[in-house]
Amino acid sequence: MSRAIRINIILRRILTPLKPWLERIVEVEAQFAKQWAYHAHHHLMNIQWQLPPTPENFDHHIDLYYQWIAQRNPLWVERGVFGSLALQGGQVLELACGDGFNARNFYSLRSKKIIACDFDLKAIQTAKKKNSAPNIDYVLVDIRTNMPLGIFENIVWDAAIEHFTADEIENILTNINKRLTPQGILSGYTVVERKNENKFYHHEYEFSNKEDLLRFFSPHFHNVTVFETLYPDRHNLYFWASNGIIPFGKQWPHAATYTKNHIA
Repeated sequence: MSRAIRINIILRRILTPLKPWLERIVEVEAQFAKQWAYHAHHHLMNIQWQLPPTPENFDHHIDLYYQWIAQRNPLWVERGVFGSLALQGGQVLELACGDGFNARNFYSLRSKKIIACDFDLKAIQTAKKKNSAPNIDYVLVDIRTNMPLGIFENIVWDAAIEHFTADEIENILTNINKRLTPQGILSGYTVVERKNENKFYHHEYEFSNKEDLLRFFSPHFHNVTVFETLYPDRHNLYFWASNGIIPFGKQWPHAATYTKNHIA
């Protein structure tokens, strides 16, 4: 028996009778840390979004430590989860990656390599500082003119397609298709335009409904799914597009389904 194992056994014997007291002490510590992080990230959001200039991307640690608790809104988690359903384990290209939160916390563990790009220098600096991982390369590029080269099993375009004009979207989709493997999948997220309200700041094109978004993908891909989730203040659209199999499509290997036909 090694020395480390012997020490661990001795410590467990000493500390086990103290578990109820230790648990109470650390619960107080955790609650204090939670409140501190909550208020600190609330202040950070106010500074970033109430004082000009308005940023083009969001620091999702603010979601993690403040907004999720304050608003009970899991929207920001949906994006990473639905994007992750399309992952195939190989090379990933994330377009307009922002702060890199999803690249690190949703994609990196299940992918061989990620190239995550954005045209905003501050976003790339934040991503490298707060969301680095050994298999992620954050690069500063404008995908309208200089999309990273390579062939990828997955391309993620999350919360960014609306930042481009209709013509730019068409050109970018053409370039995306050139960089996907035959079974490669494009995934992403956007929002429906708010009726009788001004569009979100920095948005060049907002989609009127899921059919409006679908029409951009159908000329480029054989298989496309666009679906929506609804919240009191936001109508969300998600998409998977591929010339191969997409999540929950026929022959998708990660699901087993059964439908019973009822005869009236």
